[in-house]
Amino acid sequence: EEPPAPSEEPQTEAPPSEDNQPEQPQTEVPPARAVLEELRVSSVSPSSVQLHWSVPEGSFDSFTLQFRDAQGQPQALPIDGGSRSVTVPGLSPSHRYRFHLYGLRGGKRIVRVSTDTVTGEGQANEEPLPSEEPQQEKPKTESPASEALPARAVLGELRVSSVTPSSVQLHWSVPEGSFDSFTLQFRDAQGQPQALPIDGGSRSVTVPGLSPSQWYRFHLCGLQGRKKIDRVSTDVMTEGPEELPLPSEEPQHGKPQTEPPTPEATPARAVLGDLSVTSVSPSSVQLHWSVPEGSFDSFTLQFRDAQGQPQALPIDGGSRSVTVP
Repeated sequence: EEPPAPSEEPQTEAPPSEDNQPEQPQTEVPPARAVLEELRVSSVSPSSVQLHWSVPEGSFDSFTLQFRDAQGQPQALPIDGGSRSVTVPGLSPSHRYRFHLYGLRGGKRIVRVSTDTVTGEGQANEEPLPSEEPQQEKPKTESPASEALPARAVLGELRVSSVTPSSVQLHWSVPEGSFDSFTLQFRDAQGQPQALPIDGGSRSVTVPGLSPSQWYRFHLCGLQGRKKIDRVSTDVMTEGPEELPLPSEEPQHGKPQTEPPTPEATPARAVLGDLSVTSVSPSSVQLHWSVPEGSFDSFTLQFRDAQGQPQALPIDGGSRSVTVP
């Protein structure tokens, strides 16, 4: 049987009901009602699932997708509030997963939608990866097999926009034409090929579940129908497991402390306010912070799990809260 999902544990605030009714915030009422539509599975492979949803009324600051991996460990994937789809990679073949998508506003979970799905059978890769030899020349456009395509489609450069010890965010452009879909191919730290399906309207993707201090080569293939029309590639190394010293391992019940700003001058001063705990359950913690001055491109939350292993959670620069399951 599927173990209870990370969202199933008792919470200090009223748990969301299964019929997607909004939770009652503890103090103030949100400015406007926000509604999440059904969470749908749009594509499944042996190692990934692509999910879609809609927001027919109102808006959310961010989303959080929660599920348990094949080992039963809870996972949480932060998602930008403007997104309407996400691809979850690194899954196990022929395994049932239950996904819970939370809509957050003002740091509070307003509504939840859920869905179950089973990954495909067989190996994690649907087809062999391209050659692993470095390609220094300009990416070539593959010729269509026989019939002419309606319009030429070209992929721009594949760029790395952010890197953490466990994830990489990639961006690209489509300067000419359009693609029905994309596939991101790479080999994991164990050398196993992975293929991540991506919606044709996307121009960025975050690849989680990577290993620290590891070189990865990513190949982004643009597809029209089932044909690969163009491909671009890039190499990137993930950060080390601990870029900053982790806090003391003893529980701290006193006032959270703000780190002093670094002595080097930066183009614009940016300041983090206090990190505060807003809710606690037996298996999760919700944290809030402020940015009283300036802005940050992104955040990274570092901590050690119950086994003493360092963990790093990448967070969007516009976020002011996170739930750690």
